[in-house]
Amino acid sequence: MTGKTIGVSVPRLEDLPLVRGAGRFVDDIHLPGAWEAAFVRSTHAHALIKHVDTAAALALPGVYGVFVLADLLPHVATHLLAVGLPSPSYRQIVDRPILAGEEVVYAGEPIAVVIADNRYIAEDAAGLIEVDYEPLPAVSDIRNALDEAAPRTHRNAPHNLVAEMQLAFGDVDAAFASAPRTRSEQFFLHRGGSHSMEGRGLIAYFDKIDGILTTYNSTQTPHAAKRLLCDILRLEDDKVRVITPDLGGGFGPKLVFYQEEAVVCLAAKLLGNPVKWIEDRREHFISSAQERDQRWDVEIAYDHDGLILGVRGLVLHDHGAYTARGVNVPYGSLSALPLAYEVPTYRMGVKLVLTNTVPVAPVRGAGQPQGIFVIERLLDMMADELGLDRAEIRRRNLVPAEQMPRTKPFVTRGGIKVVMDSGDYPASQQQALDRADWDGFHNRQAAARTDGRYVGLGVANYVEGTGRGPYEPVTVRITNAGKVQVSSGAVAMGQSTKTMLAQIVADQLGHDMDNIAVTTGDTAATTLGFGGFNSRQTVLAGSSAHAAAIKMHDKLIKVSSVLLEVAEEDLEIYGNRVRVKGSDAEVSFAAILQAVSGIPGFRLPDNISPGLEFTEQVVIDPMTYASGSAVAEVEVDIDTGHVAVHRIVFAHDCGRVLHPQIVDGQVLGGIMHGLGNALFERMIYDENGQPITTTFADYLLAGADETPNMELIHLSAPTPLNALGIKGVGESGVLPIPAAVISAVENALSPFGVKITQAPISPPELVALIVAARNRQSVTAS
Repeated sequence: MTGKTIGVSVPRLEDLPLVRGAGRFVDDIHLPGAWEAAFVRSTHAHALIKHVDTAAALALPGVYGVFVLADLLPHVATHLLAVGLPSPSYRQIVDRPILAGEEVVYAGEPIAVVIADNRYIAEDAAGLIEVDYEPLPAVSDIRNALDEAAPRTHRNAPHNLVAEMQLAFGDVDAAFASAPRTRSEQFFLHRGGSHSMEGRGLIAYFDKIDGILTTYNSTQTPHAAKRLLCDILRLEDDKVRVITPDLGGGFGPKLVFYQEEAVVCLAAKLLGNPVKWIEDRREHFISSAQERDQRWDVEIAYDHDGLILGVRGLVLHDHGAYTARGVNVPYGSLSALPLAYEVPTYRMGVKLVLTNTVPVAPVRGAGQPQGIFVIERLLDMMADELGLDRAEIRRRNLVPAEQMPRTKPFVTRGGIKVVMDSGDYPASQQQALDRADWDGFHNRQAAARTDGRYVGLGVANYVEGTGRGPYEPVTVRITNAGKVQVSSGAVAMGQSTKTMLAQIVADQLGHDMDNIAVTTGDTAATTLGFGGFNSRQTVLAGSSAHAAAIKMHDKLIKVSSVLLEVAEEDLEIYGNRVRVKGSDAEVSFAAILQAVSGIPGFRLPDNISPGLEFTEQVVIDPMTYASGSAVAEVEVDIDTGHVAVHRIVFAHDCGRVLHPQIVDGQVLGGIMHGLGNALFERMIYDENGQPITTTFADYLLAGADETPNMELIHLSAPTPLNALGIKGVGESGVLPIPAAVISAVENALSPFGVKITQAPISPPELVALIVAARNRQSVTAS
């Protein structure tokens, strides 16, 4: 109860319920008499629906309802999920229907739903539904989807281009025209899905008496879900409540509002009974949003000293079959590339391509790892051509610390200037290099090669915009029992949001974490909110909590000064009471609340307003930029292509560190996610749009056996953009890891001259590169 709560690893509020099995995830919520839902999903990537026969399913005992789109249309204001973030770049609008009607455009798209006593009966009934399809040509590869002769993803679409834009500054063509050196390269990047331990799911019920729809939903954005449910179901704002219980991870795809959410809620309303749907793992593979292919055709111009003069090119980005979020993923890729380095001129275009595959939305990092990968690989290639050390060429191009804050000549997708507010990028890289023994590695590498072992070292840097605004409200109030109740639209999805808010409030209100209760992700607790994404909640919700706690602190002191008849400066807050410094005189929070609640017919204390409750929504439009450097050490088996990552050194700046242990956990988790993106994770579709990797036997994740030794270095350059000096950290770990690991693999294979331009890279692909490189060497030698 004494001492500070910020900057120390206080016990997490979330831990005890979870380790005791008392966590409450969606599937742990059992409403009396609840029925369960199962969806019929398309088996075709593209087809017309000629007829859906539901008679056999409806006749099955224990089935209470079967719905296709035609059954739902009379009960909705719109059957389309218009969720795309605003952008002038759209060339056509492709919103998802709540159920497919006349046409399906990806395998896994929901066509019908069965509501039954339990999931077993619902699944059996779903298997009895007969769908008469007329298959249509499908397109799954962005390389040919824009061809004039390519099949259209949607039969009536004019083409497969859904959006087109570019990010540009400076006279890039002039820079290339006068550049002493240029390099062209093509890159292929793929990220796959999120694969949180808990999939999507919800349970909904409609109270006929008060007309309120309540849903417990495993979502990152409860307020957005509420707004869409109000719009779709023609319900007033006070008639929908969305509650986010414990989440078993989010990682981006859960910020999207899905068809199943609308359908399950509507079914509960129509049937007058609670309905639950829990996504199974196969459904997650074929229906939850993913990040997949990007193909970059890029050029870099530079001088003989290795200084970047310009970058230009074109990106093809797989958008999937519908717009599930918008253009933020490819825009994140374009904007990440020039952040960390001095890039005087830049023009990168991107075409968002429709394919007959699952819609694309952000996965942890939201396009940024791809842009970082491209610039880091280009720097390695430049260093090789110039005979420079890979770390040195980065040092020459990194934005120097003395230029902070540094304004970049472009804006965010919301039109806000990109101003890198604080940080020392060269120092971050140097600390990572020193810890990894970069300068001494050459001798270790030579000794390993003597023993027939191929080890390599790679480095990559990143800068990330965090804390996307404009705000996230927080309410702080004192209860009748003297507890501090904190409520926020922020969402706890495994990153210790409740602990973070409690820490910040406790710092002002007595330092007693046990006296603070936190409610997150409940639209009944806060009328406004955005939720969790883009490493924003500590920055935005934390700032609002801090502001509200200060106001509560000041009022508690002011009222206590009147009650105890002492000067305000003689008072301090300790635990759940205000006391006179150096004295036993004190007054409890509960007594203070009673004093300001008033008694009918009696006056309140002079100059004191009623109640103890404050709501703050601190508006912060500019993003705050976190940064860091990663060094990866790997060993490659040249016969099998197996890559063992032995060590990761990761130096990072997330501003002021509120809770070191939580920060470590976020970074370490991100690093493992990045290893998956570098070496394992790939969502594969065949030429007909059929998903191939739909189990964890086919889709590989980095696990315990692949976990390297990870060493973290905390740098702290507090941001001036918020009172706490904090930056986001939830995505940082993933951003530079694919680039650093691939750089290390290439370094290990440098005796063969192997060049790697893709991520992930698989063992068979590595073996093929090694064989091809050896063949080239043999031809050259002969």
